[in-house]
Amino acid sequence: MDFEVTGSLMQSYNICKRQVWLMAHQIIPNQEHPYIEMGRLIDDISYDRDRKKLNFENVVIDLVRNDNGNLLVGEVKKSSKAEKSAKMQLLFYLYKLKQNGIVAKGQLFFPEERKKVDVYLTSESEAEVTNAIKDIIDIIHRDKAPSFKKIPYCKNCGYKEFCLS
Repeated sequence: MDFEVTGSLMQSYNICKRQVWLMAHQIIPNQEHPYIEMGRLIDDISYDRDRKKLNFENVVIDLVRNDNGNLLVGEVKKSSKAEKSAKMQLLFYLYKLKQNGIVAKGQLFFPEERKKVDVYLTSESEAEVTNAIKDIIDIIHRDKAPSFKKIPYCKNCGYKEFCLS
């Protein structure tokens, strides 16, 4: 089976390795989970003036805007609780853009908190992204999902029925 790493897998990788495997194997989380529905709603109603959902290769960027003549790509999140994972997702997008000859700045948006975080692809963060890609590929090629490990995110996870039963 051939898998491509996506931004969602990169985000999940920084939260739960088991979720990475489940997602990559097309095991769909509970779509009526309140946090999944809330995320969709926030994505739909936030930042209306920007171009939304730019798709290329295995990347779906939430928003794109011109920032004083420079390309700014943004990722919209419900909360900054998982800021590190959101940052890795955005760094993955910046890395993929760079591979295609496009230099951009990133910005994380947390509309409910009225918070923005600038994200730049540096040589250190690029190395972190490439190492994570290799690890994600290793995880998804395993015969079974990594063992369940209870973490604080479990209580709000759409996959919890796959882990807590």
